[in-house]
Amino acid sequence: MRKVLLVDDEKRMLDLLALYLQPHNYECMKASDANEALQLLEEKSFDLVLLDIMMPGMDGWELCKEIRNMSDIPIIMVTAREQKADIIKGLKLGADDYIIKPFNEDELLARMEALLRRQAPTHAIEWNGLRWDEIKYELTYQGRSIKLTPKEFAMIGLLMKNPNQVFERERLIELIWGFESETGGRTVDSHVRNIRDKIRQSGFPIDDHFITVWGIGYKWIHAPHG
Repeated sequence: MRKVLLVDDEKRMLDLLALYLQPHNYECMKASDANEALQLLEEKSFDLVLLDIMMPGMDGWELCKEIRNMSDIPIIMVTAREQKADIIKGLKLGADDYIIKPFNEDELLARMEALLRRQAPTHAIEWNGLRWDEIKYELTYQGRSIKLTPKEFAMIGLLMKNPNQVFERERLIELIWGFESETGGRTVDSHVRNIRDKIRQSGFPIDDHFITVWGIGYKWIHAPHG
């Protein structure tokens, strides 16, 4: 089941969208403003965002830009405005597609399905022989398994899926352990040491890729740093 975040300040539109989508195997969560949407995106994983442009406070354009700063999740702008300049603005800010109100249910579903096909989820990432496979739940180097704990596996996967993005320790705690966790920064550092040690023993040059950003957190880079 695909998870979709619906963002619109009109409750009637949120209910209508959910009514359209739920019979087609979409799980819908609703946000009535930008702040609620950003909080849900930080807490949960979604496959796609349907985003209304005209909202009070932070509008859909600003929210689209904010989402793009944190994620490459597919975004479809839902707008009552047909002006080409508005559509181009949304696409330039990072939206993947748009649909104009009032829209046809079949057209909306077709656009969503086309976008999700192009954005098929990455279940496996490979870099220079190091392969992280979410389906098989294993990390291997040149075909040889590297034994990790579930938290270690989640952390290395998160970093490999988001190259060059710096993750603060607090952000890693939220994403790996959860918001309610009382885990501290030292636990993150301990997991990082264990990950590096285990991967280093496999022969992969982990220290060239799993980088400490001093005083902030960690990131994954593809090219050795100099």
